[in-house]
Amino acid sequence: MNEYNKIIVGRKELASFPDLNIKELPVKIDSGAYSSSIDCSSVKELVVNGVKQLEVVFLHPNNKMYTGEKKIFMHFTHKKVTSSSGNAQVRYLIDLNIKFKDKVYKTPFTLTNRMGMKSSVLIGRKLLNKNFLIDTSKKYLNK
Repeated sequence: MNEYNKIIVGRKELASFPDLNIKELPVKIDSGAYSSSIDCSSVKELVVNGVKQLEVVFLHPNNKMYTGEKKIFMHFTHKKVTSSSGNAQVRYLIDLNIKFKDKVYKTPFTLTNRMGMKSSVLIGRKLLNKNFLIDTSKKYLNK
């Protein structure tokens, strides 16, 4: 810890997602992004017995953490996200628990296809601001 009582993280870290049974997935710390995002190979909005649900398959088959398991979310919204290149798209937004070391944080994640990207997960300022300091010269400080 430090004088701000914040955890110091590097530009890449390992995080677990207890809700998804994913442990120690490499994530990119992205102070330029406001919200966090996670890779999904499938996202479908369903109506079951008159109730909207979101069916999500996280990650892609080329990721060693991929299980192909479908997760159902009853609470979700939409969010307009603009990329650094200026492209805007509407994405689904859900709350997920993310674990760094021994501490779990609940934070919103947008759902997107990140198959061509180096990192399956981006952690944005909404989570970072109150909890972490970033040392961009380091990686994997919180194993």
